[in-house]
Amino acid sequence: MIRVLLADDQLLVRAGFKALLDAQPDIEVVAEAADGRQTLAAVREHRPDVVLMDIRMPVLDGLTATRRVTEDPELPEVKVVMLTTFELDEYVFEAIRSGASGFLVKDTEPEELLRAVRAVVAGDALLSPGVTRRLIAEFAARSKEPAAAGALAGLTEREREVMALVGIGLSNEEIARRLVVSPLTAKTHVSRTMVKLGARDRAQLVVLAYESGLVRPGWLG
Repeated sequence: MIRVLLADDQLLVRAGFKALLDAQPDIEVVAEAADGRQTLAAVREHRPDVVLMDIRMPVLDGLTATRRVTEDPELPEVKVVMLTTFELDEYVFEAIRSGASGFLVKDTEPEELLRAVRAVVAGDALLSPGVTRRLIAEFAARSKEPAAAGALAGLTEREREVMALVGIGLSNEEIARRLVVSPLTAKTHVSRTMVKLGARDRAQLVVLAYESGLVRPGWLG
């Protein structure tokens, strides 16, 4: 059972998401919160698998709350998906850098919301398919100058290759086709790379790919 926490200051938004999620046999909404401070308390109490976090909330904004969740060593398994009204909200990029596993627009199709929740828990995808490449391109354009690539020294040549493909937004299946290996092999390479770099998920792996200079803007082919 996938355990979800809904964090949004709009009651109607939470009610709509809760009705959709609770109707699924494998998903359960375990708590709700109306501001960032309530969210942090609920996360620590319920230890959900996924937090659907609104960016703009009172008392403590979603961005700060996300950072506190992802930096808490006692909450390594909690994934945060940001909720926003606009696909390219300027705060989304900082949210991804802060450890969020992805983001969704609030008017996303129900099927896409369900797919996203399941995918984030499985660690098999970065973000909503319809906006992944646009987000990555925009993130790359806004990102700072590449840092030294010393952090990648422990990776094998194949792991670097896989990390670069993750960085341009490819799924495990797409990586497998590109490298002519099985999807399971591709997933294993991704997982090992994440472990070596201490990345929480694929979203953080993308950030590291750009910040190390392994991937550069324009490599979205």
